[in-house]
Amino acid sequence: MKQMQYISFMNNPDARSVLMDWWAGLDHARGDRAALRRCRNSQEVAFVPAFHRLRQNLSRIAPVDAEKLAVVAGVLSHVRENDYSLRFAQQMATPKDGSDRARVSGLRFRRLLKIEDRDDLYGAVVRTIRLLGGSVNIASLADGVYWWNERTKNTWAFDYYDKAPNEA
Repeated sequence: MKQMQYISFMNNPDARSVLMDWWAGLDHARGDRAALRRCRNSQEVAFVPAFHRLRQNLSRIAPVDAEKLAVVAGVLSHVRENDYSLRFAQQMATPKDGSDRARVSGLRFRRLLKIEDRDDLYGAVVRTIRLLGGSVNIASLADGVYWWNERTKNTWAFDYYDKAPNEA
């Protein structure tokens, strides 16, 4: 594995593989998943050993910001199925079965994009995962949450509104 300058779960197959192996391992380590699911913020995630296994494994690939990664680990504990067919923001815009309305309303999506604080983002993303039935694109979600900034918000907005123009 070559050491990278920054972490990317969408663009770096090694980082994606480590993340996916860790997430899949939560199915066998149900206590770890339960401990992570009980966390309400990144500070609580920092006390869960499963998070540190992920952090240490990813640190071999690229420098890792532990606080950002804690949010990723916490929200991924709520994901039941990896659906890589669409990026996360596109999944939010996908209509419910038998409906023409997005699974995540335009209002809720705009509120999500206004979030600045990572702990506020943590709770909002967990609620969004629930709205999506626990089936999300793990690599896309992980990149978005890890790199939460104006560029990410802009990318998510284009992805969402391209898929659900009526939600604007």
